[in-house]
Amino acid sequence: MNKFQANICLLCVTFCWSTEVIIFASIPDSVPPFATTCITSAIAAVILVLFFRKRVIDGVRLSGKRVFLDALVLGVINCVYNALYIYGLKFFDVSTGAFTLCMTAVMLPVVLILNRKKVGKKTWMSSIMIAIGMICAIAGTIRADQYIGLIVIGVGSFLRAIYNVLLNKRASEHDPVTLSTLVTTMICSTSFVIWFFGDHRLFLGFEWTMPMIASFFIYGYFVSGFAMTLNIFAQRAATAATASIIYSLEIAFSVLWGALLPPGIIDPVTLTPRIAIGVLFVVAGGIVEVAEFKSRKGKGAVRLEG
Repeated sequence: MNKFQANICLLCVTFCWSTEVIIFASIPDSVPPFATTCITSAIAAVILVLFFRKRVIDGVRLSGKRVFLDALVLGVINCVYNALYIYGLKFFDVSTGAFTLCMTAVMLPVVLILNRKKVGKKTWMSSIMIAIGMICAIAGTIRADQYIGLIVIGVGSFLRAIYNVLLNKRASEHDPVTLSTLVTTMICSTSFVIWFFGDHRLFLGFEWTMPMIASFFIYGYFVSGFAMTLNIFAQRAATAATASIIYSLEIAFSVLWGALLPPGIIDPVTLTPRIAIGVLFVVAGGIVEVAEFKSRKGKGAVRLEG
């Protein structure tokens, strides 16, 4: 897989993740965030084991205990930031909530610096443009009672930036399917323990409905299973910076869903000039990161990497 193919795969992953705003709308607020994370990760892990059991076993034999430790660290971080996202998003409407998730790309340079890694000029430019887009879209719309949600998502975004850097390192060290299976298993186990201490009733603690069950399975397959595995494959040829910034394009899909889908499926989004400008800045930031600028006989030329 070359860089261009990896970027396409990351964009596909982002598309899958953008459906979260639709799926979460069918999951009642009475369902704890860690319950959602536990159930959907369990579904993903079971599907991966059923279809790739031999490959997972071979991958474990090849990597040894190291893959379990790496999966545990990644699983715990993923579990925590997902739960923070689910909780934090409850404070916002679709468009505002989606824009706040762009904070991961804004915080990525800080995480890279803390890891003593060089941050390229394109990454700085992309992060700044995404930050401008986010601020443009949500400035003046955040109420006082929503600041707690903004802080929660901010912490989750910082953890997600750390996760992206770690995942980028481990993706090339282990078989992608094996790592994906073990990470989803660790996410399920970690969230189950936290869920248990928060509510001993567990699966009996909320009312089960068909839309909610369907949402769990759709999320478990497309987001927790398929997108997770494809993401790890793509990370082998991409950088953590490129991946995080492409993830920010999720806002474009999320706003599109909110503007086009009927109110019965998702909270409608009014495409105001402020939101449109914000989306354009985020998309432009993504293009800057994945584009390669070269000079050709004194004339500027731009082509996508790969």
